[in-house]
Amino acid sequence: MIRLPLIERAFRAPWTAFFFAAALFAVLLLTPACRGGADTLVLYSPHGRDLLALVERVYEEEHPGVDVRWLDMGSQEVYDRVRSERANPQADVWFGGPSTIFARGAEEGLLAPYRPEWADAVGGEEADPEDRWFPLYRTAPVILYNDRAVTGGEVPEDWDDLLDERFADEILIRDPLASGTMRTFYGMVVARAVQRDGDPRQGFRWLARLDAQTKEYVLNPALMIEKLVRQEGDVTVWELTDALWQQKRGQPLDYVFPRSGTPIIVDSVGLVAGAPHPEAAKRFIDWVGGREAQLLTAREALRIPARDDLPREELPEWAVEVMDAIVPANVDRELIERFGDDWMRTWDREIRGRGEAYLARPAARPDR
Repeated sequence: MIRLPLIERAFRAPWTAFFFAAALFAVLLLTPACRGGADTLVLYSPHGRDLLALVERVYEEEHPGVDVRWLDMGSQEVYDRVRSERANPQADVWFGGPSTIFARGAEEGLLAPYRPEWADAVGGEEADPEDRWFPLYRTAPVILYNDRAVTGGEVPEDWDDLLDERFADEILIRDPLASGTMRTFYGMVVARAVQRDGDPRQGFRWLARLDAQTKEYVLNPALMIEKLVRQEGDVTVWELTDALWQQKRGQPLDYVFPRSGTPIIVDSVGLVAGAPHPEAAKRFIDWVGGREAQLLTAREALRIPARDDLPREELPEWAVEVMDAIVPANVDRELIERFGDDWMRTWDREIRGRGEAYLARPAARPDR
């Protein structure tokens, strides 16, 4: 069993530490497995230590000849890393992230076709028609806030409430370029404008208003949560599962599902093209989407299964409550897949840190 505490600490440290930790991980991948004769299985994932450690422990217990190794990073960072390693892949399984990022990776040849044993138990409209990735969990961006600083009538009930004057310089945002959750949220904002007007301009203006309210773009989720708990900011947009984890740990945080709807993130899994251990990867994909593993991660890692065949009475109470309470937004995922990268580049180039200036200039029509 290989654990990588340096990797986790690297995400709390400057970028030099990250590169050091990444280099260390690469060295570990090239060394023989720590248990004699063990088969190595390498996961790249944004799922965080709680889920990854659980999956590692249980899978190794059930498959004693396998040594699971994982690297935890943002969804966009997984894509970037798999893409950079395409000539010499190091990962076996791309484990987690929005389907929009998986779709992009699949079109670039980063994923190999594999239809897992449980493929028929998930919605066919959510899966890749060429079997290069499949839905595993469902989650969504929510409004997360410090419930000691934001109380009563101040609690935001919808996305537009984040633009109210009371939240000026009180919003923390996870760096959107590195985060699949934030890319999904930003993509929803711009896609809705295109769906409504055929023009992304009003979506960019909304994001510029949010930028003008934002106190800081934070490098990683752990630091963002720390700052929110310390009231260095009062509110953020973040992923449902992490919000549930923070509540379970007793943090003074609460969340709301926006009334106008939130984009459902189809959190997926796929076999890396050219994976060093493809058969081990296929066995893991079969396992992690299987009935027992889906119920396990629902109970112990606060994941909502993507499978449609699990009876409600077998799911934990929190999952049923969330599934009943969430309001799915009407979002064109294909539009986000097609234009999302261009929209994020426009946001980064013209809006990040310059929201007020963007709002003050004559309205230009950005490329769709």
